[in-house]
Amino acid sequence: MNVTTTRGTLLAAFACVLVGASFTANSVLGEYPYAGGQFLRYGLACLLLLPLAGKGSTARLRALTPRQWVRLILLAAVGMVGFNLAVIAAERTAEPAVPGVFVGCAPVVVAVLVPLLDGRGPRRAVLYGALLVAVGACAVQGWGRTDGAGLAFSVCALAGEVGFAVLAVPVLRPLGPRLLSATVCAVAALESAAVGVLVDGAGWLRRPDTAEAAALLWQAVVVTVVGFVCWYMGMQRIGAERATLFSGLIPVAAAGTAPLVGTGSYGLAQAAGSALVGLGVALGSGALNLTSARRRIGGRARRAAPMATFRGNDRPEWQGARAPEMPE
Repeated sequence: MNVTTTRGTLLAAFACVLVGASFTANSVLGEYPYAGGQFLRYGLACLLLLPLAGKGSTARLRALTPRQWVRLILLAAVGMVGFNLAVIAAERTAEPAVPGVFVGCAPVVVAVLVPLLDGRGPRRAVLYGALLVAVGACAVQGWGRTDGAGLAFSVCALAGEVGFAVLAVPVLRPLGPRLLSATVCAVAALESAAVGVLVDGAGWLRRPDTAEAAALLWQAVVVTVVGFVCWYMGMQRIGAERATLFSGLIPVAAAGTAPLVGTGSYGLAQAAGSALVGLGVALGSGALNLTSARRRIGGRARRAAPMATFRGNDRPEWQGARAPEMPE
């Protein structure tokens, strides 16, 4: 595992841990208008991200094709606004574990869908690792009561999680993680405002109280600004297939932090599920294969072959060859 892959792995893992640890903040916003909260979250995040977007941001945005703009609009609508709305709607008639289990299957869907869109077959190691991650995530969360509506909205949440990774692949290279995050946050803020006006009317936005303001600030600064940039920087380095493996860390982080605030417990099932997630991530990312290869070599020196770093849609660019510059 080279330096680029290691950094991508750590960035993707860190982003997913931040999301999992933020579930406590989500519970504080139960009484706040959904669309208004999303507007404040993504609007503030966009303002914070714009100074970090780097030089030439305007030129890069102007160079986008209409098709790429459509992808950005869909990314914000499906992977951000729609995903959060689907989770909230699912939890009205289903226990929170139900949408969590469906979202935990995202690594499997991405491991199959991304290669198909790229005109190749799924990588077996990534697919097997994704299956282990999905089983581990389900073990951590368990299952709960639900009805047809809860299941339907849970499937929509799964689609949103998949879309957040897959739809970003073609626009990650031209924009880079920071400008991409800023752009989709701006689009998501506008979409949230439109949803709020249509659904909630004049009451779509109100002044948050102290606890709600702290939760919204956490979501905007930590989960969105830091989390989104780290996620897309990780995806830029290791590809969407491998990066999505780390979404299995979201329920693990949520289960691990729940006892700290008295909203859950961490028992044998959570420990076993966490172990499966870790095993799946290690298998899918290639860490297990690397360890086995090193053991077979037995410490003997050998001439190193060119190593591939993965950019965008898990396509290798060989080290030693000159690669196109990519915005960070």
